[in-house]
Amino acid sequence: MTSALLTDLYELTMLEAAREAGTASRRCVFEVFTRSLPPGRRYGALAGTGRVLDAIAQFRFDDADLRYLRRAGVLQESTLEHLASYRFRGDVHGYEEGELYFPSSPVLRIEGTFEDAVMLETVVLSILNHDSGVASAGSRMVTAARGRPCIEMGGRRVHEDAAIAAARAAYVVGFDSTSNLAAGAHYRVPVAGTAAHAFTLLFGTEEEAFRAQLAAQGAGTTVLVDTYDVEAAVRTAVRIAGPELGAVRLDSGDLGEQAAAVRALLDSLGAHATKITATGDLDEYRLEELAGAPLDGFGIGTRLVTGGGHPAPGFVYKLVEREGADGLMHPVGKQSRNKATLGAGKRAFRMIVGERAHAELVLPGEAEIDEFERELTAELTSHAAHPDWRRTSLRPLQKPLLIGGERVQELSAPARVQAARDRHAASLAELGLPADAGPDGDVAIPTVTDGVEAARVLR
Repeated sequence: MTSALLTDLYELTMLEAAREAGTASRRCVFEVFTRSLPPGRRYGALAGTGRVLDAIAQFRFDDADLRYLRRAGVLQESTLEHLASYRFRGDVHGYEEGELYFPSSPVLRIEGTFEDAVMLETVVLSILNHDSGVASAGSRMVTAARGRPCIEMGGRRVHEDAAIAAARAAYVVGFDSTSNLAAGAHYRVPVAGTAAHAFTLLFGTEEEAFRAQLAAQGAGTTVLVDTYDVEAAVRTAVRIAGPELGAVRLDSGDLGEQAAAVRALLDSLGAHATKITATGDLDEYRLEELAGAPLDGFGIGTRLVTGGGHPAPGFVYKLVEREGADGLMHPVGKQSRNKATLGAGKRAFRMIVGERAHAELVLPGEAEIDEFERELTAELTSHAAHPDWRRTSLRPLQKPLLIGGERVQELSAPARVQAARDRHAASLAELGLPADAGPDGDVAIPTVTDGVEAARVLR
């Protein structure tokens, strides 16, 4: 299956008009960024980059696509002939998947001719906005869980394909497993799941249901204990399975109060190792309320896979540089109110002071970078410099992903997901955000787009 029709018509009509005007072959630089973070978000978590690269590789018009466009009657035959041989042959640089981003972070830079790059806008934004929306919410939930494992289980709340992508994004930011088998098959995300209320209701008694589940899954399974009476269900499960019972799950009511009562009951029955997991409309705020409850893990669905109230981070795909009639590259950018774009292809760095992230540097052009380096050297060699500032380093954020349309690094889909998971954990550690600070707060670090100002943020 191709990804070419996962786009908006105006991408193709722009292409056709540019070809007729003789400007389609001009070299261009497009950047993907978001102008702001949702209120209360300290950072965003980038997810979907691996899927974007797959979509670019599959972005070609097959016979069925061309037949549809021909029937639609929206493009000239010469344009359709061009599309028949289209392959992206440009370059893509970007933040590694799992990396944190902030306002104006150029998470992806696409370089090529206008006709090479303009058609990718819709599919790139579709993937990054969805996956990063899930990842940004999920990262906050993992932090609020304070080291307790989280299971993604929201597949029934979204489109079936989105469910797979959501499970992938959640795993990137630290979820331990998913209930979605397709995500397990495609990306090797660990899968988890035992039984729902329907299984208990299938039997004449709760004891019959528990015996059947334990016989099939072993004593290490998790039994759902709130179908009828929680205390009675816990006593029955331990009586049948013994102290080797793996876990009990709570799905309704006051989870904190019930967890305390169930923990005490399990201990009194000798089931000290039996864990308690919780599900039921959980999000980072609810997890924060449950921080002190004796719960050992969480299953999270709707609020995770729908982005925690902010399903689209607001990524945009903007032309920032293009070739002029003189053959040179020139910065360009939208200047309208509230939506201005800083022109020029930019380089991005995370300024690390000691072991902590201090600023996001997004510098347009070599002159800005040179100016920053001069100012930084002067600042760090001054007598007023704090000792930690002398351990300042810049971590380049943009890596080559595609060169000439070809992947720079060939990894399997599961390997790419694991690398993204590792990258997210390392980047989040650089912020040093304590879990007990709560989910919301100011943006964690400033974004600086001026070389002189970048050095001054050390003061």
